[in-house]
Amino acid sequence: MIDAVRNSFRLPDLRNKLLVTLGLLVIYRLAAHIPAPGVDQNVLKQVFASNPLVGLLDMFSGGALSRFSVMSMGVYPYITSSIILQLLVPIIPQLEELSKEGEQGVQKINQYTNWLTIPLALLQGWGQSVLLARAGVLPHFGFTGANLLPTVTTLISLTAGTAFAMWLGELITSDGIGNGISIIIFGGIVAAMPRRMGQMLAAGNYVGFTVLILVMIITVAVIVFVQEGERRIPVQYAKRVRGRKVYGGQSTYVPLRVNAAGMIPIIFAQSLMILPATLASYFVGSSTPWIASVASATTSVFNIQGWFYWFAYFWMVVGFTYFYTDVVFRQQNLPETLQRQGGFIPGIRAGKITETYLNKVMSRITLVGALFLAAVAVIPFFVRGFTSTSVMLISSAGLLIVVGVVLDTMKQMEAQLLMRHYEGFIR
Repeated sequence: MIDAVRNSFRLPDLRNKLLVTLGLLVIYRLAAHIPAPGVDQNVLKQVFASNPLVGLLDMFSGGALSRFSVMSMGVYPYITSSIILQLLVPIIPQLEELSKEGEQGVQKINQYTNWLTIPLALLQGWGQSVLLARAGVLPHFGFTGANLLPTVTTLISLTAGTAFAMWLGELITSDGIGNGISIIIFGGIVAAMPRRMGQMLAAGNYVGFTVLILVMIITVAVIVFVQEGERRIPVQYAKRVRGRKVYGGQSTYVPLRVNAAGMIPIIFAQSLMILPATLASYFVGSSTPWIASVASATTSVFNIQGWFYWFAYFWMVVGFTYFYTDVVFRQQNLPETLQRQGGFIPGIRAGKITETYLNKVMSRITLVGALFLAAVAVIPFFVRGFTSTSVMLISSAGLLIVVGVVLDTMKQMEAQLLMRHYEGFIR
C-alpha cells in the first residue's frame, strides 16, 4: 500500500491528478466557511441543537449548513436531479430512447440533469431558508417590502454555491482522480468527523468513543465485503461466420451486484422518517386542541429515540432497496442487450425466459443487500446503549458513501498504475 502511494507520486501525470483533486477539494472546503448574508449565528446554533432534520442535512454538507454558508446545499440538488431523471427514463419514451443512443444520449441526459439542478437548488434553498427563518435564523427573510432584496440575495448565493460545487466536481472528474461529485460529498462527510470526535473526547466519553471506533471498523469491513459482492451469471456468445472469419464464441459473465442500490434507500428512508415529526413540531403549539393533540402524538411516535422509529426505518430501507434496484435493473435491459449481441445464458432460452430468470436471481440477491443496508441503517439504535448517544461519528449513509468513494478511487489509481507496469493498491 505504501509502495503504491509512493509510485503514484513518482509519476508526473498521476501526481498532478492527485494534487488537482486535493487542491479543488481544499477550495470547496474553504468556500464552505463563507456565510450566506443575513444569518443570526447565535440563533442558528440553538436550532441545530434541537432539530434532527437540519442536523442530518448538516452532516452531508460537512458542517456548511450549521454555519449556513453559501455551500450549505453542496451538490445535493444535483443528486436529487440525477435520481429524478433516472426514475423518469423508463416512464418518458423520449428519455428512454436517449438512454439507448450510447455516449451521445448519456451526455444529453446529463445536460438535462444540469438544467434541472438550478430550479431544484432554488427550491431547496427556499425550503431551507423558510425553515430557518421560522426559527429566527434569517430575521429579514421574505418577499415583501425591505426583505425582498436580502431574500433574493440569499437564494442566489445558495444556488451559486451549488453551481460552484458542481463545477468543482466536473473539474475533478476531468482533470483529477475519481468521480468529482462523489469526491465533493466525501470531503463534506469526512470533514465533520474530527469535530464529532473532539466533542466526544471533550465530554469524557472514552468508552463510548472506543466502542464507536470499533463499530465503525467492523461496519466498514462488512460494507467492503458486501459492496464488492456479486453474482456472476455465465453468458455464451454464439459463433458468427463472415467470409473466412469467425466472430464470437467466447464465454463471459454478467455481474449482478448484491447491493445495486448503494446508499440511496437509506437517504430516502431517513428523509421520510424525519419528515412527519419535523412537520408536526410546527403545530404542537396550535390554538386548535385536536391539531395540537395530533401533532404531539405524531412527534411522540416518530421520536428518533423510540423503538418504533427504528423498526419502521429498518423495513422502509428494505422496501426502498427493492424499489430502487428494480428501477435501475429494468433500465439496464440486459435480456434485450444480450439477445441483440448474440449472447445467451446456457440452459436458458433468450427473450422473456431470460428476463424472468434474471429478475428472479436479482430478487434473491437483493434480499441480502436490502437486509444489509437496513442493518447498517439501525446500527445507532443498538450502539447507543454502550455509547450514551445515537449519533455515529459518520452516519450509516455517510459510511456507505465514504467506503464507495474510496474503493472507486483506489480502483482508478490501480488502473493508472497497472498501465505503467506498477503494482497497485489491490492485490
